[in-house]
Amino acid sequence: MKISVITVCFNSANTIEQTIVSVLDQDHGDVEYIIVDGASTDTTAAIAERYRKKLKLFLSEPDEGLYHAINKGISFATGDVVAILNSDDFYADKNTLSKVAACFEQKNAEAVYGDLVYVDKENTEQVVRKWHSGVYKKGGFLNGWMPPHPAFFVKRDVYERFGVFNTTLRYAADYELMLRIIHKHAIRIAYIPSVLVKMRTGGFGNSNLMAKYKANREDRQAWTINGLRPYPWTLLFKPLSKIFQYIK
Repeated sequence: MKISVITVCFNSANTIEQTIVSVLDQDHGDVEYIIVDGASTDTTAAIAERYRKKLKLFLSEPDEGLYHAINKGISFATGDVVAILNSDDFYADKNTLSKVAACFEQKNAEAVYGDLVYVDKENTEQVVRKWHSGVYKKGGFLNGWMPPHPAFFVKRDVYERFGVFNTTLRYAADYELMLRIIHKHAIRIAYIPSVLVKMRTGGFGNSNLMAKYKANREDRQAWTINGLRPYPWTLLFKPLSKIFQYIK
């Protein structure tokens, strides 16, 4: 099973090398790695260039935002499965993609997801929060459930059938995509009860209260865009569920 990993970056010189190495060190035998840079003005591109021979593609040019860049990466992907790994995230173990591939094959899944931990920005050994996804139950989105997007792996033909990221949304396009393909179109998904990705705190959409507020407003738009109606408590339960990530 061929897995395409896409990393989108902009001025990520402080973190991107760890991201790159975590992908290139995977023990899964068939991985293509695509890096889409938004014309960084720091040394991000120079760092990526060191690994160019091991990349399927390194593209550096202006874009229209995070999700536009991800869509660009998906358009170049040729793998059976597509993974999105942000430039301040990294895979938890060298066998992460092997576990993902095995789950796809054993469960006949169209998407696979696992757990994620947030780590300190400077000390990545220090876990700040744990996002325990749990097994999906039909209707879970109505009760505020969603899997962590960096630990969410999708068959490429799912994008072909149901579309890519909605670029009219700046903060919640990942939520809208998962709502669309899991809740609305009911694709087959499987859960790996293991930490697959480590994410630094302070990333896009999680950096301040205003970003969280805007993301929550766009969550409501995601339901409207898909012609769906949430419960009165759906959009309240989604951010409240994150409180338990600190307790865990």
